[in-house]
Parts: sequence; structure tokens; C-alpha cells
Amino acid sequence: MKSAEIRESFLSFFESKGCRRLPSSSLVPDDPSLLLTSAGMVQFKPVFLGLRDLGFTRATTCQKCARTTDIDIIGTTGRHHSFFEMLGNFSFGDYFKSEACAWAYEYSTKVLGLDPDRLWFSIYEDDDEAERIWRDEVGVPAERIVRMGAKDNFWSAGPTGPCGPCSELYYDQGPEVGCGSPDCAPGCDCDRFLEYWNLVFMQYDRAEDGTLSPLPKKNIDTGMGLERVAAILQGVHSNFETDILRGIMARAEEITGCSYDAGAKTDTSLRIIADHARAVTFLIADGVLPSNEGRGYVLRRLLRRAVRHGRLLGVEKPFLVQLVDEVVDRMGDAYPEIVERHELTRRVVQSEEERFGATLRQGLAFLEEAIAATKALGSDVLDGVRAFTLHDTYGFPLELTEEIAAEAGLTVDHDAFSREMDAQRERARAAVKDESWTAFGNAFAEVSARIGQVEFVGYHDDEVDTTVAGIVVGQSSVERIEAGTEAEIVLAATPFYGEQGGQVGDTGTLVADGATFVVRDTKIPMPGIISHVGVLESGCLRVGDDVHAAIDVGRRERIRRNHTATHILHWALRTVLGEHVHQSGSYVAPDRLRFDFTHFEALTAEALVKVERLANAKIMENHPVRNYETSLTTAREMGVTALFGEKYGEIVRVLEIGNFSKELCGGTHVGRTSEIGFLKIVSEGSVGASLRRIEAVTSYDALDYVYGEEQVLASLEEILKARTPELPGRVSALQERVKQAESLARQARAHALDTSVLETIDAAGGYPVRIGRIDGLDSAAMRTAADAARGTDGAVVLFSVDGHSVLLLASGSPSAVGAGFDAGAIIKALAPLIGGGGGGRPAMAQAGGRNVAGIEAAMERARQLLGAG
Repeated sequence: MKSAEIRESFLSFFESKGCRRLPSSSLVPDDPSLLLTSAGMVQFKPVFLGLRDLGFTRATTCQKCARTTDIDIIGTTGRHHSFFEMLGNFSFGDYFKSEACAWAYEYSTKVLGLDPDRLWFSIYEDDDEAERIWRDEVGVPAERIVRMGAKDNFWSAGPTGPCGPCSELYYDQGPEVGCGSPDCAPGCDCDRFLEYWNLVFMQYDRAEDGTLSPLPKKNIDTGMGLERVAAILQGVHSNFETDILRGIMARAEEITGCSYDAGAKTDTSLRIIADHARAVTFLIADGVLPSNEGRGYVLRRLLRRAVRHGRLLGVEKPFLVQLVDEVVDRMGDAYPEIVERHELTRRVVQSEEERFGATLRQGLAFLEEAIAATKALGSDVLDGVRAFTLHDTYGFPLELTEEIAAEAGLTVDHDAFSREMDAQRERARAAVKDESWTAFGNAFAEVSARIGQVEFVGYHDDEVDTTVAGIVVGQSSVERIEAGTEAEIVLAATPFYGEQGGQVGDTGTLVADGATFVVRDTKIPMPGIISHVGVLESGCLRVGDDVHAAIDVGRRERIRRNHTATHILHWALRTVLGEHVHQSGSYVAPDRLRFDFTHFEALTAEALVKVERLANAKIMENHPVRNYETSLTTAREMGVTALFGEKYGEIVRVLEIGNFSKELCGGTHVGRTSEIGFLKIVSEGSVGASLRRIEAVTSYDALDYVYGEEQVLASLEEILKARTPELPGRVSALQERVKQAESLARQARAHALDTSVLETIDAAGGYPVRIGRIDGLDSAAMRTAADAARGTDGAVVLFSVDGHSVLLLASGSPSAVGAGFDAGAIIKALAPLIGGGGGGRPAMAQAGGRNVAGIEAAMERARQLLGAG
């Protein structure tokens, strides 16, 4: 069976068992504590915790997953991947252990046609119920049921919360692929027994003292690796030899001219290229863009690792877009989002590969020199300062440096690297931890269990009479609060919009008999719950009290104008720049809007003017703005734009502006575009690779901005005694005069320098060399000082420190060069010692670095190279 057939057969089989077929969720999870979606159950966490009711109790999915914890292993084995597909069936308080086991066996033997005599089953060591079900109900021979400990067969969300035993299904691939031991069985480290399906029986709640109490509703969570099952059915022993991955790898063979099975190193590189190309395609399609942190860093690391292995196979030109095309061709039918984002993905990959390719050669040369210098010193640890230079100057992820260093038998000094990183960023980065299961039993969950979902009426009402459904102070639910208490109030119904989708939360008041609660912000602490954050200014407020909830209407109006303006701006950008432009984030406040979008270069002044004019034309044409709800499927069929990287439920809200913009959006908006007034772009810039940001203002804030600009111009006219049209010329003339004056001042300072502090030595070639350090010089002053120091027949090696940076210059007179002095060779040898790089000609060469502590060693090395001992 092909992978597509397996995928469809699994989903159809569990549909026949009453499971609702759901699409894969995004690789970017809703859970902020998770970096990437790594399992099929991630999208169902709120359901398992009882925080959300889907309206059905059985589901089945094929979930796209990403894991990068073992990225260094990927390519060296046939099982590890950065991207994979996980088939799963789930029960939310419905069917349990008997059905899960029976259906897993039925699907494995009847649908997939696996030989029952080759199937083995592991269970948790204390789970007698599971053994009975497999043996007595399903009919599995007792000798093929293996008991294992908690490490292998007990799942838990954390130290407390939902947990339970699990049972794994194994396929016996035969003794010829095993270790040969007579004790070989499921759990052995060899490849004979391949685990392909895990059934988790979520049946207990673990207390802080370790006590296990039965959950009121028992759940099922299963996961079967599509690639592993495909390997079994297609008769291969490596996932990379299955139809999808082998097809991608075949394209890599065509591009590189290398053949799979030609050698271990070539095979590893081809596997890495195929695996990473698939992961990169899906990550970008789900809204991840290259950056130096978080998910963007994972993407950049995968992309650059693939590029480097392409170089190892002799590919010097950008090639990954061809692999992206292959991934889309092979998997686009199952995942339409990669087809929709195909062109964007190609542009992002092409841009990132070109950026990295431009520095890869220089970075590799720098690293080779650093490795050679490390070995020359008899060390097996590469300096972390040099690793940081590779990261900061050449764009090498630390892991790439480690991988190349390991090939040379070296490790990297992590402590030194971290110190450099901390000094540059001036802040520590906290590790991401999966603490999402701690919501089990929290205060808002208790409110949700009691009232269900809060009714939001803010699309049509600015105020409403409602009831206090819950009060949360800190992390605890309370029944009443007194004046002066800061709290979060949950209402049965509310006109307050909770912060989401880039739009800030509303402010306003909740007024009860004798009590006034001032709402400073509105949040959504969990799905279906809207929390009013603020302080009780007077009186007493209790759960069950009737209150009058009213938003700050003036503030909401400004937010509505800005939010609708972001959609018009999106349309204008796509019209001017092209269809590759997609929204990648936004911030909609009352006083401004911020709009992030995918694009690959800075906008010209002409393009910005064109975008602004188009947007204002649509605003002034007074188009109607409509909002309505429909199914996600219907919205897609209507051609509605889904915002890049956003995740949607089955029912979505559509924003339609005139006949030119139709996008999914749950925010609040104006009724007609003319209510916006006008839009003024105040800035445009880069916020990452292939990612731009526009900030703008509308309505009264746009007027205030224009008034402010006019005041600045008026002040400049007064200072420079010129009218506005004359100001650019007058300022340019002043800049030129200042530039000339500064140049003269630098030269005067350089000529006045006391070069007697420099050491003079006799080079082996018979010419004098001045070596030393004079701090506070820039590049121009360095050259002037060097000319003065070397004289007409000598040479100079000069260092200067400015802040945390080191400048290094070597210069030789014509006679010194004729006698053998080579400034370029000197710089090449000394630059790694100051944590930098550079180059030049025999007569003059320069370098820059960050390792001030390395200057003394560099001076000593200069003395040795020049023959002065």
C-alpha cells in the first residue's frame, strides 16, 4: 500500500467506528507552552482536560508533527525525522480499552493485512485488564503479550494530572534483522521488533502525593506512525525507502548527481536533505518564518543544515526550492495548505538559501582556520568566542558549528558561547516547558465546567445587563471581593472583546448595586471564557450579582477603525507587491496599528506611497463592511483568505469589505470604510528574514501625526532659514561640511598620535616592524597611524580596541613587501586569535574581532611569524 492509501484507509476505518474525521491541526500549536505540535493529541488537550466540549466524543486524524530534539541523529538512522505523520483515534469519555484494543487488532490484520503471527503486544506491568482484553477478548496468544515498566508503558502529562497505562503494538520483522540474542523481544534495542502503534489509556488523575484516582471520564489517545507502517507494508527496513521519502530523495539524487546506497556519508546527506525539505515546506506553510529564536530558529537550523549537506554533495547553487516542489507534488492532495502557500514557501526558501549561501563559504573557511588553530594548540575544545562569531557574523547555528567540529574530533565551549550571546542580547532566554496540563482543575476551568461558554454580544451591543458567573483572584476562585481588590471577573454574557487575533482587549466598567468594577483589560484565559481584568473601586461584588457591563465606546471605535484598516492595508500590499504577500501578525490598538507581512526586500518610497494611496482610495470610496459566520469548508470554497499561520475551528467568521477583500476574522470592525477617515503609514522596516512590518495610524491619530510633522517642518524652516522645499538641499550641504570637518579632525588626531608606544622589532627579512596597541581608533585613523608608524621602509601590525570590538591592521612599505612581508597572510593567521576574520593584499590588510583578551596572544604570534622570536 502507498502512504496515501494507508492514510485514507485508517481514517475511513475509524469513521466506520463512529469517529469524526478531523483535519490535522497546525504545526504551530494553540498552546503557548509548546514550540511545535509533536503528537496527534495536542489539539485535543482542552478536551481531555474537560475544558472544551466538541459536541462529539470520538475523533480520528492524521496529524502532521515536528520534533527536533534529536535533529543531530536525523539522517544517521532510518527511523528519526524532523517531520512525520501520526495517525490517531481518540475517545473523550466514550469507548475505552476493549474497543481500542479490538479495533487496533482489526485494522492491523483485516485492513492492513499484517500477519497476526508476527504481531506482539506490550502492556504496563500492573495492567491485568489490558492483558485480559488482548488474551481473552481479542484472542492474542499469551506468550506474545509482554509486560513492561512505567518508563515504556505508562503515560503521564506531568507530576500531577491525567495519566494512565499504555499498550504498544509491535511487528516482528524477522530474526534476520535482529540482534541474534535468544532473549530478543519487544523492547530490545535492535530493529527486529518494530513498535508501530501506541494505545494510551488515560484513566487516572495523579495527586501531589502520587495517589492515583480514577478519572470521571476515561479517554483514549492512540498514535500510529504512518512512515513506520508504510515501511512494514512496502517491505523495506528504513522509512527513507518508503514511497514519499524515497521520491523526495530521488529528486535530491537528480540535483546532486549522487546515488543512494553509494556510501554512508552520501546516504546520510541525501536523507537529511529529503527529511529537512519536507519539514521546511510544512513549517513555512503553517506560518513559521526564519529567525534567530523560537520556531523560526528551528526552521532556519533545518534549512541551513540541508543546504550544508547539499554543499557536501557538490551543489553550490540554491537547490532547495526544487525539493519544495517535490514535497508539494507528493503531499499536496492530503494537505492543501502547502499548495496554497507553495509560492510563498518557494520565495522564503530561495531568499534564506541565498542569504546563507553568501556567507557559507566564508564561514566554513573561518571555521576551518579555527579548527586548525585549536588542534595546533593541542586542544580538543573549540573556543566558544569563535563559535559565537560564526553565529553572529556568518549565520551558523551553534549546532551546525558543533556538527562540523565533531567531524574534526572537537567539541565546542558552550560556556564561552553563552557568555557572548548574553552580552550581546543582554537578557537570558528561558527554556520552553510544557506546562499546559497544569490547567487541569484551575480556577477558570471550574467556572467553565459550571457555566459552559460565555456569550459574547459585542458584535452588536456596547452594553448589556448580565450576571457575575465567576471571580478569580490570583489563581483561586472566590465567591466575593471587597473594594480595592484586583480580580478577574467572568460574566454570563459580555460586550467586552477579549484580546485575540492581534486586537487588544476592551476596557470599561461593570456596575452593580453599590459596586463599580473598572475593567482595565479583557483576556481569554481559556477557550470559551472571557475574563474582565481590573479592580473593584467601590462596594462589594459577589458571584451571582446582577451587573451592567459597558465598554469604553470611544476606545472601541478607534480599535474598530484600525482593525478594518489592517485588512485594507493587506489588500493594498498584495495589489502593489504581489500575491506572495501574506499577513504574518498584527497588533490593533486604539492609537495605532502594526502589520507584519511576508516580503523579501524593503519597500521603496514609491511603493509605500502607492500602497497608502490605494488604501485611502478604498477608505474614501465608502465601501460596506459585512461580517457573517459560515463553515470553514464553505469559506474556502468562496475563496476567503485564511490569514497566514492562523488556526480556525469548523465555524468561522468572515469579514467582507466591498467586493475587493474577503478574509477570516473574528474581530470588531466599522460598518463602512469611510468611518476610518484616512490611513497614514508612519514606518516600514524588517523584523526578520522575509518579514516586514508597517506601522500606521488612522482617523484622529492620523491627523495628530500630520500636525506633528508640520510642526517639525516649521521648526526646521525657522532654524535653517529656508522654506520646506529648500530644506533637503540645505541639510545636504550642512552634512557635507560636517563630514569634511570630521575627516580633518580624525587626520589631525592620527598625526598627533604618539607611536613611540609601539614596539620595534627586526624582521627576518631585514626590515623594521612596529607592533602594538593604540585604543580608540576607527578604520580611517588606523590607516593614518599605520602610515606614520611604518615609515618608508618598514611594516606595522597595529591593534585598537573600541568598546568591545577589536580592530587589527597590518601594513608594509614597498621595500618591506619586496623583502617578504605579506599583510594578508599575517591577518589570516592573527584574526582567529581575536575572534574575528578579515583579509587583504600583501601591502595592507585588516580584520575585526570581539576577543579583546586575545590581543596579547596575537602580538606574540606576529613576532613569531615575522621571525623576531
